Amino acid sequence: MAQKGPHWRRAVIVAWQFWKTRPPPAGSQGMRPFGSQGGRRVASRPIGSPAPIHTQPAAKYCEGGVGQIEMEPEDDLKSRIEAALVRGRISQWQRQFLLDMRDRLVTYGPRTRLSAKQWAKLYEIIGPASPSPYETAQSRPHRPSLPRWRPRRGRSPLAREARYFAARFARAFGFALALVVGSLIYSYVTKGGHISWPTMPSFARSGTGERVPLARTQFTITDGDTIRLDGAAKGTRLVGFNAPESIEPRCEVEADLGRRAKARLTELGASAKLELKMVPCSCAAGTEGTDHCNYARSCGSLFVNGQDVGDILISEGLAVPFVCGATSCPPTPRPWC
Repeated sequence: MAQKGPHWRRAVIVAWQFWKTRPPPAGSQGMRPFGSQGGRRVASRPIGSPAPIHTQPAAKYCEGGVGQIEMEPEDDLKSRIEAALVRGRISQWQRQFLLDMRDRLVTYGPRTRLSAKQWAKLYEIIGPASPSPYETAQSRPHRPSLPRWRPRRGRSPLAREARYFAARFARAFGFALALVVGSLIYSYVTKGGHISWPTMPSFARSGTGERVPLARTQFTITDGDTIRLDGAAKGTRLVGFNAPESIEPRCEVEADLGRRAKARLTELGASAKLELKMVPCSCAAGTEGTDHCNYARSCGSLFVNGQDVGDILISEGLAVPFVCGATSCPPTPRPWC
C-alpha cells in the first residue's frame, strides 16, 4: 500500500477550499456558509446585508514607530488628500508627499501600511482624522496621542538684541524708580508728613552776592574748603583760604591736617546760624562754569554766626590765606609738605 505523500495532502487542501467557496444551494436565501469570512468562525448572514458594528472595517491599523495608528477609510482619506492638493496652500515637498500617499492608497487600498512618522506627517498636512461613526467611547481603546511636530520660527538677531536691551532698560528704570520712591517715603516719615524734593537753593542759582541763611541739611562737606549744595552738579569752593587736602594728600602731614580741617568745618556747620554768600570765581571771562574755571565749581563764602569759616580755620592753623585776583589766582599754597 502506497504511503500518503505531499500530493495527497495538497489534494485535500484544494477540496476543502473548493467546498468553502461553492455557491449557496437553492433555498438557502443567499446565506453564507459557516466560517466563510476569511476562515473565521462567525454566524451566517445574508449576502449584501450590512455587517454588525464590530465587524465593520472602520478601524485598521498600521505597524511602525511607537504603537499603532488608526487608519480611517481609504476613500475618505483619498478625498481629503485630493482636497489638500486642490487648496494649494502647501509646499512643494508636502505636495510630493501627498501624491506619494495617494498613489499608495490607490495601489494597495485597505492594505496600505505606513510608519507612525508618515501618519503623523500626513495628518499634520491634511488635518486630524474625524472620529469614525462605528466607534464609541466604550469600545475605543485608549491610545496616547503622538507629539505633533511644529516648525520653529526663525528669530532675527536684531529683534533678539532689541529685547535684551529693552529688558536691561526696564530693570534699570525700575531700580531708579524704587530709589526715588524710597527717598520720598523716607522724607515723608522723617519730616513729619511733608515731602521735600531735593532742589538747589535759590541763592546758589541767583549769584546776587548777598548773604542768605543756609540750613545744615542743604549741603554736604567735601573737605576743609569745599562744600556741595543739594541739587548742584558740582561743589562750591570757599574762597579766601586754602585747607589741606584730605582726598589726595601729598604727604602724611597734609593728610592728617586735611582730616582735622574737614572735621572742624563739620563741627562749625552744626552751628545755629549759617549764611552763604555766592561770589564770582576768579576766571577769565566766559569760562566760569566750565572745567577751565575752578573745575566747573562755583565760588562762595560760608559764615558761622557772622564769622567767615576761613578766618576761623586760619586762626587754628588748619588753613592758610589764599586770595585771588579778578580773573586769575596765584599758585596754590601748600606749605604742609
